[in-house]
Amino acid sequence: MWLFAIFVALPILEIALFIQVGGWLGLWPTLAIVIATAALGTYLVRRQGLAELRRVQKSFDTFSDPTRPLAHGAMILASGLLLLTPGFFTDAIGFALLVPGIRDAVMAHVRKRVTVKSFTMGPDAGQGSVPPAARDDVVEGDYVEVPRDGPSGWTRREPRGP
Repeated sequence: MWLFAIFVALPILEIALFIQVGGWLGLWPTLAIVIATAALGTYLVRRQGLAELRRVQKSFDTFSDPTRPLAHGAMILASGLLLLTPGFFTDAIGFALLVPGIRDAVMAHVRKRVTVKSFTMGPDAGQGSVPPAARDDVVEGDYVEVPRDGPSGWTRREPRGP
């Protein structure tokens, strides 16, 4: 029910803000502000998003906890969606989510409400403590790639027709 209320209240709030700012500044300056915030937001989201992507890749490479860069990346994505949506209120929230301190505060608030049951990471994640050589489903072998011009011979094409 609260989601429905947001979808109803948000456009009403944005329209009211457009009317207020448009009456104060005029039509063209108001439209220029909306376009400028979308352009600036796109630039900032792209820049911060690439930086977070590098942090995610680094955390995967070093087998460290990727929670923070993944959460920040998700919030930067949400920020981009809000900044591309025309409106002053959504722009304010979008720009706020581009501030790392605010993202950390949001993440801390969400972390209080989420319980992680288990977390594994590494080459044998999800396999327990059994090394790959001791598992029954691992078969070692060699192979040779044989180049072929036609079909492999494993399948046979059935003739069509009556």
